Amino acid sequence: MTSARGQANQKLYLARILLSAWREAIAAQQLPVQVLTQAFLPAIRQHLGDAYGWFLLEVSGGDAAAQALPRNCGDLPAPAEGQVVAGEIREFQQLETTGWLATMLQAEDAVSLSGTRSPGNLASATPHLLGPDDAETWLDNLAVLFERMSESLDEY
Repeated sequence: MTSARGQANQKLYLARILLSAWREAIAAQQLPVQVLTQAFLPAIRQHLGDAYGWFLLEVSGGDAAAQALPRNCGDLPAPAEGQVVAGEIREFQQLETTGWLATMLQAEDAVSLSGTRSPGNLASATPHLLGPDDAETWLDNLAVLFERMSESLDEY
């Protein structure tokens, strides 16, 4: 059976592959950037959200077979009586409310991926789209957090 940490790393790897393909598609200039963003951003966000969920299980000591993959700290079971919330979880709780992690975890409809649609066009223009740089920041920040917290967990 693969560890939660291994699953998280695999999801980061898959997100990195999609990010590379997204950048290549933008460089090819065969489709509008907005259309490419609508195609790639949700898939990358899904992989990063899954990576985060797997790492939450790793940090919390949760069992993936016993529960659904958490999307945020609120989905984790409460600590057993007499135990405190791990420092890593408290850090994640704070990051979930502000900054890059909060943006990454927002529902797709909260970060508008659908704007006004031109007649006869299935794609939508959006007033502001997140881009590959945003996704790369999320990916890199998650990788750094996972590495730092993994080292901390390995010390226990």
